[in-house]
Amino acid sequence: MPYGSVFAPALFAGKVVLVTGGGSGIGRCTAHELASLGAQVVLVGRKVDKLQAVHDEITQDGGLCSFDACDIRQEESVRSLVGAIVERHGRIDGLVNNAGGQFMTPLEAISAKGWEAVINTNLTGGFLMAREVFVQYMNKHGGAIVNIVADMWGSMPGMGHSGAARAGMVSFTETAAVEWAAKGVRVNAVAPGYIASSGMDNYPAAVAPMIREMAKTIPAGRFGTEAETAAGIVFLLSPAAAFISGTTLRIDGARPQARMGWPMRTPDAKIQERAAVKPFDGFHRATTPKIFQDNP
Repeated sequence: MPYGSVFAPALFAGKVVLVTGGGSGIGRCTAHELASLGAQVVLVGRKVDKLQAVHDEITQDGGLCSFDACDIRQEESVRSLVGAIVERHGRIDGLVNNAGGQFMTPLEAISAKGWEAVINTNLTGGFLMAREVFVQYMNKHGGAIVNIVADMWGSMPGMGHSGAARAGMVSFTETAAVEWAAKGVRVNAVAPGYIASSGMDNYPAAVAPMIREMAKTIPAGRFGTEAETAAGIVFLLSPAAAFISGTTLRIDGARPQARMGWPMRTPDAKIQERAAVKPFDGFHRATTPKIFQDNP
């Protein structure tokens, strides 16, 4: 069965969209949805095997896809990558800055090397990709950029390096939206909350019980799906968002608003089946993260 997108067929026909971190998780899902809507998707990441696997999935489904291995933290590599993509496809209409990563460590235990690794991946790499896409194509042709951040509105205790990087990316998003508006470029961000994505399997097995319990802290009463996140990204890339720039779209089930002193009331199963809040999962190739598969 095909991707069950809520958007109009062929919405991105003739468009070229780059998706960093496209080899897994939210990036993989977003790439699938964009391809299902007619986009020529270009996957970017460090691990060729993962990129190849997603490329094969998309082409098997009848979509258009290519991929390039690149460490987005390396300035010259990014510059060469974007130039090669423009030469190959002749255009770059959209960029999804999705590549990222972090590890759980209290501030006092984070080394300078560890801090820089997370900042470079989640902030510097996204800046370099956006800058080069703008300089090499969008400054003359316009386009849309969506930066993926995270639920860091109460900061991120236990992952302070990631919280700092994500907050920096929100600020970059707002600045770029202003500076590049005159060139017809829109820049927005998407902040996923607790999403049942393969990225959760990167955390140590010891924290699996804690992760499974996190749904109890979400007013919506559940984890989000990759497809719900991809839908927000696709909307911000689409013509329907033509007057939206410099904003951050939260996809988090109202989790940051949970407060001490207000009793946590989550919907029961019957309420969660109602159309307004029923989980959406149009991704036909979605798989349940192993961290949940192990939960009896």
